[in-house]
Amino acid sequence: MAPGVTYYRIDAPKIAKKRRPGQFVILRPTADGERIPITIADSDPDEGWIALIIQAIGKTTSLLATLGEGDSIADMAGPLGLASEIEHYGTAVTIGGGVGAAIAYPITVALREAGNEVIAIVGGRSREYVILEDELNAVADEVYPCTDDGSYGFHGFVTQQLQALIDEGRSLDYVLAVGPIPMMRAVAEVTRPYGIKTVVSLNPIMVDGTGMCGGCRVTIGGETRFACVDGPEFDAHEVDFEVLQRRNASYGWWEEWRMEQFEEACRSGANS
Repeated sequence: MAPGVTYYRIDAPKIAKKRRPGQFVILRPTADGERIPITIADSDPDEGWIALIIQAIGKTTSLLATLGEGDSIADMAGPLGLASEIEHYGTAVTIGGGVGAAIAYPITVALREAGNEVIAIVGGRSREYVILEDELNAVADEVYPCTDDGSYGFHGFVTQQLQALIDEGRSLDYVLAVGPIPMMRAVAEVTRPYGIKTVVSLNPIMVDGTGMCGGCRVTIGGETRFACVDGPEFDAHEVDFEVLQRRNASYGWWEEWRMEQFEEACRSGANS
């Protein structure tokens, strides 16, 4: 779909039947591999598949990127987490930064089906990193692609496009933002002065997805919550983004080391 970004359609009939917008799965590529949470981008309960959109960043996601049609993964649990709160808000804005668009897309569909006027903003570093624009055009009333380098659409960040809509006098009743932590934090600060209901989908370090490991602790309104069972969506104006950023960076050194091992194994032709 974009450099390092792959669309997967996985046979998972039970999950496809139960899944609702905003929920995720936890999967392992191999029986001794790492468990990673991935939000479900789409599904078809009749055909029995779910769609995942994954960016190859670390060892596990890079291993997934080596799979092809007909391959399998070791296991997958889901759907997990609370579904998005879909209501008739009025005018809703969904914002997807990078692969965050994969999470914003099914929520955009649900908001439109609930009768909202939906404006979608989707961003990327350059044109090749803007994903799901066609799919969003099929369901949203308006779609605004943005690129950091100005190679396509609005030249600037998704937050600047959001501010432009506000400055035009558009009445916005609900904003959903999904993407890198700095982007979600910036969106929260744009909407805060206007009192616009704003929700973000958080993806902290997560292991079991059932609230038992405590790895996905987030601070919301000064209280500790577990993203896997209390979220993943929270009021953006209540999220302590600084704590979230620090916790997500806790194992950066380990991730870099494992990625180096994986790349060396690939170069040597070994099975990692």
